[in-house]
Amino acid sequence: MKNLKNLDRLQQLHNLILKENTGTPKDLSELLRINKQSVHSLMNELKEYEATISYSNRRKTFYYRNNFDLKVSISVNVMTNNEETKIFRM
Repeated sequence: MKNLKNLDRLQQLHNLILKENTGTPKDLSELLRINKQSVHSLMNELKEYEATISYSNRRKTFYYRNNFDLKVSISVNVMTNNEETKIFRM
């Protein structure tokens, strides 16, 4: 489940960057409830996917310098006795 949480945080980070509403790096780490090093790791992951990310000191937000989008979609279903139960959806 750790990897699923990471994907969820990656999507949250992307949405905040897309809206240009991240706040300072400290604000962002508090908002995502992770340390600054984890925020840096998530940013690097987005950059591996060709995202060009910059920070504006004037607006105090991260933003994309290129046309970038990310959509994470995962669901986990369990099938027992021909009955399907959804246990996770993102």
